[in-house]
Amino acid sequence: MSYLFGDDASMAQTGSPTPLPNLRHLNAALAVWRLGSISRATEQVHLSQSAITQGLAKLEHDLGVTLFTRSATGLYATESGSVFLHRAERAINWLEAIDQASGLRASRGAQPLYRRLTSTQLRALISVVEQGSYSLAASLLRLTQPTVHRAVKELESACKQTLFRRSPAGVEPSWQARQMARYARLFFAEIEQGREEVGELQGLRAGRVRVGSLPLARAQLVPHAVTQLLREYPSASVSIIDGPYEEQLYSLLHGQLDVIVGALREPTPSPDIEQKLLFRDPLHIVVRPGHALASRRPRNAGELRALDWIAPRRNTPARETFSRFFADQGFAPPEHVIECSSLVAIRSLLLESDRVALLPARQVALEVQMGILAVSPKPLAGTHRNIGITLRKNWKPTRLQRRFLELLENSG
Repeated sequence: MSYLFGDDASMAQTGSPTPLPNLRHLNAALAVWRLGSISRATEQVHLSQSAITQGLAKLEHDLGVTLFTRSATGLYATESGSVFLHRAERAINWLEAIDQASGLRASRGAQPLYRRLTSTQLRALISVVEQGSYSLAASLLRLTQPTVHRAVKELESACKQTLFRRSPAGVEPSWQARQMARYARLFFAEIEQGREEVGELQGLRAGRVRVGSLPLARAQLVPHAVTQLLREYPSASVSIIDGPYEEQLYSLLHGQLDVIVGALREPTPSPDIEQKLLFRDPLHIVVRPGHALASRRPRNAGELRALDWIAPRRNTPARETFSRFFADQGFAPPEHVIECSSLVAIRSLLLESDRVALLPARQVALEVQMGILAVSPKPLAGTHRNIGITLRKNWKPTRLQRRFLELLENSG
């Protein structure tokens, strides 16, 4: 799975990235918004009135909207300006978290670290952390290697510590570098959501949703919700990403996914996420048509243990349910199993043998309807998985993303 940040996702697809914000301009706009005056904002952001005025004009040009209305009593945010600046304020909070992660304490009267950063430095930090190489990071960012190297060195100088060490494979980021890169990604994610909300308000764009889809969800739940969403928002951009849960969790925590849909984990694997239950899904024995268990229930757990199984991958909720069922019946789990999480591969294995699998009936509903597979008449006693959505704590969805969550809840 590749990890793209901010508008690098669109850059990789179109070769034409949306302009990244100048952080000084962004801080200046927030100061003007809070204080209602350019002159009062000059002392807070250490810029001249003309520099702030030019910065606001550049930011408004990049966004394609007017952020402030000007009157004799001061400057006031427009509707679009208020929407974007609320989101920008959330974004700046992530940059303040970079200060904490760096461990740097600003000296009395000095500007905090986050006000001295540049978008280029943050982009370089993220890419070098994830690529483990200056040359690969430069290629991804479409910058020269010396430019990326210089940006990282400037960042190291600003936070007064070494963020990367040379290794045989390239460069190895410190713990602080990894944390700072995560917060930088979340900063860019908030800014992009701000752009989308402004576009929604202007009627120029519907926005986007990035969904991490686990096995059950990708078979039915997510496709149904996406289809409904696109009926309401035909121009919306939707990305459905599959892959191991660990990769999807990483992407969620770093702002590259908006939501993960599928089996919930117990205990919750990170204090920075929240899980919401949609429904409890019982598991059925799934076999080929004509198999003895296609039309009857197994006699006992001993008969089940003697079967040739296709089991879920280890360390997944489905595998834990599989093992717990046999333990509850006083048996050790079957030993000689084929581990597989691909429904396509499971289907082929079942059709070509007398093996059995333990799956939710809704995950193979289409195959059963077409007569390709068969499920046991009743679910296996005591087996179910909690299916739901996983979100970042304190994440604020756009209107489009909020509607997608509503459709998921209705589907459940």
